[in-house]
Amino acid sequence: MTPSASAPAPSDAPATDGTDWLASATRTLETEIAGLSGLKAALGNGLGAEFVKAIETIHAGKGRVIVTGVGKSGHIGSKISATLASTGTPAHFVHAAEASHGDLGMITEEDVIIALSWSGETKEFATIVAYARRFRVPIIAMTSSRRSALGRAATVNLELPKVAEACPHGLAPTTSTLLMLALGDALAVALLEARGFTAQDFKVFHPGGKLGARLQHVRDVMHSGATVPLAPSGTPMSEAIVLMTGKGFGTLGIVDELGHLVGIITDGDLRRNLGSDLLGKTVDEVMSRGPKTAEPGELAGTVLERLNASQITALFVVEGSRPVGILHLHDLLRSGVA
Repeated sequence: MTPSASAPAPSDAPATDGTDWLASATRTLETEIAGLSGLKAALGNGLGAEFVKAIETIHAGKGRVIVTGVGKSGHIGSKISATLASTGTPAHFVHAAEASHGDLGMITEEDVIIALSWSGETKEFATIVAYARRFRVPIIAMTSSRRSALGRAATVNLELPKVAEACPHGLAPTTSTLLMLALGDALAVALLEARGFTAQDFKVFHPGGKLGARLQHVRDVMHSGATVPLAPSGTPMSEAIVLMTGKGFGTLGIVDELGHLVGIITDGDLRRNLGSDLLGKTVDEVMSRGPKTAEPGELAGTVLERLNASQITALFVVEGSRPVGILHLHDLLRSGVA
């Protein structure tokens, strides 16, 4: 009976306490950090001028960015195209091997191509390069050699520094793919800034999940109208406590005769004034002045950070210092922001 092919047998190396594995992880990170440092240094040299050309080329393009690659470079290219698309630069990934089987139809004369290949000698690029030359589609090459076939064919050369792979055999793409990913992120962020892409624009492409929730506005989740716990200046504390308890937010906003928010009373203020004729006082004697507030147009995620930083659970929402709502941490939890 012929033995069937099987996966390599597990190593018989003796078990360790994990020290060797942690040392390996540290070496990997150190190697990749060194690679990123080399990439940063290259931006201060010749790579910087080519990076600017790449941004100018993409920004001037009337179509989409077509990102292409094969193997590990292809996986990185797919992620780069997704990042570009989600940050205001329309992009699409075309697998280089599929291009000659009909996918060239996805590339138009108005597009810009970003081609990823560490060696620059990937044979599958021949069809795309020929097509790009025929229709004068700019190619931005991301490779380690401008003298490679891809580098020579490119309009713009993003030549990556030659770095050591984290793989001890120098074979598995590790540091090299990390550099491609990092440079792709740098392109996406620079284009985002060049286009003036805002958080509100970001929300258009990310309406779902935690990210979409954090991009909601305060006005979308706040309480308003009669539910807002407010009392006028001069209100006796005997009445204020009833109001505060009835609204259920653990706080009470105090407004002056013009309707401006001048202070708040919290459970902490009540505790600090217990035993000193609390019910005989007015709200002005108990309240804390200069309360932290939010505005209706602020992002819910931004206000959540403010609540956490101040270690408070609620904020009054104001327009021109007049309260129009209240936002509680529980509201952010229910809406998926927190």
